[in-house]
Amino acid sequence: MKIAVFPGSFDPFTHAHKDLVDRALTLFDKIYIAIGVNSAKKGLMDFETRKAAISELYTNESKIVVDTFTGLTVDYCQKVGSQFILRGLRNATDLDFENAIAQNNLILAPEIDTYFLLARTGLSHISSTIVRDILANGGTVDTLVPPEVLKYIK
Repeated sequence: MKIAVFPGSFDPFTHAHKDLVDRALTLFDKIYIAIGVNSAKKGLMDFETRKAAISELYTNESKIVVDTFTGLTVDYCQKVGSQFILRGLRNATDLDFENAIAQNNLILAPEIDTYFLLARTGLSHISSTIVRDILANGGTVDTLVPPEVLKYIK
């Protein structure tokens, strides 16, 4: 069974995240959307709200598990039996950053590979940070966030 972990803060989960997961469903038998918990960070949404919002988005998809975790991603992968880490790339800056993480993960756990999927045209401009900034300044994010997630923000 091919199991992937898609780790992130997902604060909030965007259309770009959803597109990546939806495309990865054809590649993997199970995908854990793993919300990394960093209690030192104050986010837009608390961790349980993020988990509830993403779970609602994938209510009818049996291949998706939404969970939270602390610590190293590779440790979480080993805990759930995952052989793959799934990451999205929007641009060359993401590639440089994610490549460094992937190389270090290979040192920590050589049995776990990182798969990169490129963001689709029309979605590569979306990031959770930008969504939070728009919201903080009174803007609308309806075109950036799935409606199932948006209702948890409002």
